[in-house]
Amino acid sequence: MFHVKQSEKASPSESFGMDTPLARELADLSARRRALESTKVEFSGETRVMTVSNQKGGVGKTTTAVNVASALAGLGAKVLVIDLDPQGNASTALGVPHNAETASIYDVLIEGTPLAEIVQQSPEDENLFCAPSTIHLAGAEIELVAQVAREHRLRTALDEYLKSTPMDFVIIDCPPSLGLLTINAFTAASEVFIPIQCEYYALEGLSQLLGSIQMIQKHLNPGLHLSTILLTMYDGRTRLAQQVAEEVRGHFPEQVLETMIPRSVRVSEAPSFGQTVIAYDGQSAGAIAYREAAVEIASRVAQSKEK
Repeated sequence: MFHVKQSEKASPSESFGMDTPLARELADLSARRRALESTKVEFSGETRVMTVSNQKGGVGKTTTAVNVASALAGLGAKVLVIDLDPQGNASTALGVPHNAETASIYDVLIEGTPLAEIVQQSPEDENLFCAPSTIHLAGAEIELVAQVAREHRLRTALDEYLKSTPMDFVIIDCPPSLGLLTINAFTAASEVFIPIQCEYYALEGLSQLLGSIQMIQKHLNPGLHLSTILLTMYDGRTRLAQQVAEEVRGHFPEQVLETMIPRSVRVSEAPSFGQTVIAYDGQSAGAIAYREAAVEIASRVAQSKEK
């Protein structure tokens, strides 16, 4: 009879599962959580106005806008989200009422209502605010055509609001088009923030968007610039996602964040509960990635000022 000598270093029960892809992923998530808990970010008091835009639908634009906003608020920043999309998904995700009777960004753009009268505090965080969208905004593109200074309506209202209510960040969620609503967002902002999906058509239409930014710079807002690109829906198991990420980084090495947002069930589920993923499941992989992206966005300005 033969006997197999057991290893003296570890029993099968001790070593089982310690070096599997799942175990490594969990260990990585734990390390990233600990790093975020010890991270502190200071805000200068200057307002950064970022418009989140991509004419291609389904790239995680609204999801990125609300989750980055929530993560920044969690870091201590005062954040205002302006929902310029007639679908009102950003308002829904932030838990802000936006039925047809609600005073909304439509009233600001068309009726000249002060922004302060329509801004609501999100139940998620005392530092997080939202200027909601309603279904009335669907007709605003046509109504804006007849307005005086139609491209500057949002900028005028926002400048007036910020005089009395300072914010660290204003994040504008645009519709997936290049109409007057998006032009108002570009004119009001100083930074363009583009989420790019890690899929085959990621860069399709991006040249047109960059052309629109250049047009706005030339004619309406010389201070506008592309500051941030975030890769979303990243699946590290596929070669395609890795190739897209490499290609985007090759074209925009300074603008692309190191953080990438993975495909995540939690991120998709959160809006149905009227929450961001930060509030819904702040320890999930998607939430951690958005929190890391927020730290990176906030830290980039601090680093550039030091230089």
